Amino acid sequence: MYLDGPPRVIETRVLSTMPAEFRRPGLRSDWADANRGGKPVDCFIEGPSFDASGNLYLVDIPFGRIFRIATDGSWSLVIEYDGWPNGLKIAPDGRILVADYMNGLMELDARRGTIRTLLGHRNSESFRGCNDLHIASTGDIYFTDQGQTGLHDPSGRVFRLRPDGRLDCLISNGPSPNGLVLDPNETVLFVAMTRDNCVWRVPLTKDGGVAKVGKFSSFFGTSGPDGLAIDAKGQLFVAHASLGHVFVLAANGECIARIRSCTGSTCTNIAFGPDGALYITESSTGSVLIADLDSLSNRTRGGHRT
Repeated sequence: MYLDGPPRVIETRVLSTMPAEFRRPGLRSDWADANRGGKPVDCFIEGPSFDASGNLYLVDIPFGRIFRIATDGSWSLVIEYDGWPNGLKIAPDGRILVADYMNGLMELDARRGTIRTLLGHRNSESFRGCNDLHIASTGDIYFTDQGQTGLHDPSGRVFRLRPDGRLDCLISNGPSPNGLVLDPNETVLFVAMTRDNCVWRVPLTKDGGVAKVGKFSSFFGTSGPDGLAIDAKGQLFVAHASLGHVFVLAANGECIARIRSCTGSTCTNIAFGPDGALYITESSTGSVLIADLDSLSNRTRGGHRT
């Protein structure tokens, strides 16, 4: 939806594509059987995140792999293990955390090439399937437990793990909770609900709970919103996993721009780079796309520059 005119269209270009040496064509995987209709995939990348040196980390879900793309564009395999890494975030202190669909919340030591389980269950109950995570400035880790939930079974969960080990369940009725991000003031959590094709707005209360949760924006298509990111102005970036776009929403929910994939239609996850550009995983082709966001800061609406 737009109020003052159609959204600006921002084009993308391919930054890098997974090299053939790392692809596994025609190889069956349990993950693809369940999540891609049984169709073999040679890779399915998500979870882009930059380290302090400008290296870009990615996960490859079906084959339990985590890659690093160096600043010179070269790919290297950091680790391959028994798991389905889905989301990845690098904290300001350099910790690399992974939301793993099979194993829960994990921590990667990239230097040693090892990974360990940080949180594998809640009250002895395994997670349904962790999908993505967000790290607050306080060190709180917000993560989604999606599993195979959807409108037929809206029981996906959103958790917050405190630095002292306290685990809070903030939402337990989510129809496929996926990407999530805090607003700049860290008082509101946005959560992509993929199978409801919408983004929920989750206000956080002072006592640590949530209240007045509602839909912030709705979409259409065969899939739905996946990864989320937000900028300092509170503009929300929504990667849509079947429409081939990243949609940019103003703080009031208005769609002010759409960033169009130059290749496939499966835009899954997004991250801001050190250069201020937006980096997008296009999972159907195993590509990383890049979009220049300068035009967003120069947009004009209703005769007024914003």
